[in-house]
Amino acid sequence: MTAMDMKQLLNSMENTIKLQGRARAERRAREAEHEQKEFREKLMRIAASQTELESKARKIKGTEAAVQRDQLVGLMGGF
Repeated sequence: MTAMDMKQLLNSMENTIKLQGRARAERRAREAEHEQKEFREKLMRIAASQTELESKARKIKGTEAAVQRDQLVGLMGGF
């Protein structure tokens, strides 16, 4: 094997290693993007659930206030 053949072999090996490194970096970037998308979706579901819970809590508080008002009106009617 000549020196030129050895140099070509080394260059080829170096290029292969660089390509593998790029491929790994691109795969990691895609995975990170996918994880970020999933995380955003989870946050949106949590926000929607929180909004729904807050709405239910307001409704319950409103119902409780109406019951108390009705009780007060009932008590005042007796006087």
